Amino acid sequence: MPFHTTLYIKHNKMNYNLHDLEPLPQAFHYNGMLLVAGPCSAESHAQVATTAQQLAAMGVGVFRAGLWKPRTHPGGFEGMGTIALPWLQQVKSETGMLIATEVANRQHVLHALQAGVDVMWIGARTTANPFAVQEIADVLHGNRQVSVIVKNPVSPDIELWLGALQRISHAGIRRLAAVHRGFVNAEEQVYRNTPMWRIPMELKRRCPTLPILVDPSHITGDRDMVPTLAQQALDMGFDGLMLEVHQCPDKALSDKQQQITPVQLEEMLKHLVIRSKNSDESQLTVLRQLIDECDDELLQVLARRMDVVRKIGDLKRKTNIQVVQPNRFTDILNRRTQQAPALQLDSDFVKHLLQLVHEEAVRQQL
Repeated sequence: MPFHTTLYIKHNKMNYNLHDLEPLPQAFHYNGMLLVAGPCSAESHAQVATTAQQLAAMGVGVFRAGLWKPRTHPGGFEGMGTIALPWLQQVKSETGMLIATEVANRQHVLHALQAGVDVMWIGARTTANPFAVQEIADVLHGNRQVSVIVKNPVSPDIELWLGALQRISHAGIRRLAAVHRGFVNAEEQVYRNTPMWRIPMELKRRCPTLPILVDPSHITGDRDMVPTLAQQALDMGFDGLMLEVHQCPDKALSDKQQQITPVQLEEMLKHLVIRSKNSDESQLTVLRQLIDECDDELLQVLARRMDVVRKIGDLKRKTNIQVVQPNRFTDILNRRTQQAPALQLDSDFVKHLLQLVHEEAVRQQL
């Protein structure tokens, strides 16, 4: 039976939906999760063949390798292009693995189709461009054999992500999945790309049957952090992983810091824990009731706070004082984020929460 996902978005007073989705091919499945693995880029015939053989030996069913690599600056390694397509075809014929590569325009798709590529993914830069996504969708129109994976856009915009998924779905593609690879953030941070888990979680809420994989390689940007984030993704209920694996990462022509070796992948897969979706409902019910009570209290406190905010707004208007007081808000942020650790709260979480509350307070005063 095919999956059915209905996606509602309020936009120009119209509802949009994803059409009936089919399960991804069995090759995606690995010990209770979905798995795609392979090098960032196909660099040589030997590199592709060796890496694929090692992955196939451990049971990986989908081999990924980039052929066309969009780079931020010109002059860098931009992939081997169509030269590498026969290398992927050989992987498919000799190992039985499905082959996957990134496509960003009409020509990429046509070349990939001609070579029998099974899985095409749309990268973060392309997802952000509706014209490019529509071009890809038009070429793939009605294709019931190819699986398409859509990565999130570089900016934290769920509507762009959803829009790209919709365009592919409306073209008649039934084997569809999303990949969370993190978002660009100008602030200093631990990861290469900020996870901003609330966005893929919201996608999961809106599209509960759409498979969502997580890409720890691009999120962390650091091979040593990949196993921890991979486990975190599975603990959060995401469906699987898309990983960059290279036979010799230190010599890779792209993304060398974040790629792991096949040996490291095998070791990681041995230790990953797939959490059960079943639980002791009796204990959970009690704890969820406590959560509901806390949420009720939070809303009541926020309501009281906004009531005070409106009174402050009235007073400011009467006394001709500007609404936003930056020094006051900076003081609040500093004091409350310093309090956070003692309350077992993450300082960044408290900061973000206070920023949201402040935005609403300004709106209320205006």
